[in-house]
Amino acid sequence: MSEPTGAARRRGPFKVGDQVQLTDPKGRHYTFTLEAGKNFHTHKGSFPHDELIGAPEGSVVRTTGNVAYLALRPLLPDYVLSMPRGAAVVYPKDAGQILAFADIFPGARVVEAGVGSGSLSSFLLRAIGDEGMLHSYERREDFAEIAQQNVERYFGAPHPAWQLTVGDLQDNLSDTDVDRVILDMLAPWECLDVVSKALVPGGILCCYVATTTQLARTVESIREIGGFNEPTAWESMIRNWHVEGLAVRPDHRMIGHTGFLLTARRLADGVEPPMRRRRPSKGAYGDDYTGPNAGGGTPRAEG
Repeated sequence: MSEPTGAARRRGPFKVGDQVQLTDPKGRHYTFTLEAGKNFHTHKGSFPHDELIGAPEGSVVRTTGNVAYLALRPLLPDYVLSMPRGAAVVYPKDAGQILAFADIFPGARVVEAGVGSGSLSSFLLRAIGDEGMLHSYERREDFAEIAQQNVERYFGAPHPAWQLTVGDLQDNLSDTDVDRVILDMLAPWECLDVVSKALVPGGILCCYVATTTQLARTVESIREIGGFNEPTAWESMIRNWHVEGLAVRPDHRMIGHTGFLLTARRLADGVEPPMRRRRPSKGAYGDDYTGPNAGGGTPRAEG
């Protein structure tokens, strides 16, 4: 049985072509690709790549300036934060939430719109495996080229489960019986009609948006179009902790807001979603509201 794409690059001694992440005594990271006969240079001296080729992961190398560096392969979260960017990347904390709450499983058929620099594509491909299908759509050709290079650099080759199309999702989507749809774009509400036709009953729509305005319009549009259960929206934040002896305290910095996530599940054809039992706050759909259902009263709220 052959190994999954990219698995051989994740274990064993360092080889030519492997990516290496060095960590200096202050915890700073330096990433490079191993090449025979080359040298790695820092302001603290240099050392030959050949010193790492054939060495086990977790080795320590010293530069000519006698500074020790720990050598490991970069994890995928490390890789996506350091890879070349065309557009902003989906942060690992959000990618992890998408993999979990969009329930990305091995063999899943997934459609992604808004490839950016290929961060989320890499996470999705590793989750669905070689037997799955990821069809990614990107409007900008320059972003698509950068994303393709980043994904192939991480896996070491083109991924057999990945198809990348340059163009708008709503104009080009031809996939059917899709298990999951991930929309990372400015106006996901513009794609809801074609997405609902592509998703299987029980399939999950997951949207990643940056602002409260986008979040509100996306949720209200999902309610208006029907065919989905009540959307769930959230954001996540990460705060590291400093632990040394009795000094246990939170770090002064944290990864705060990067984006909002929302999920909704496709209902069976012809099924109307149950009415919401919770009344919206007073004024939620008042005269100032201009989104979907404006002037039409409270959407699907019980009296």
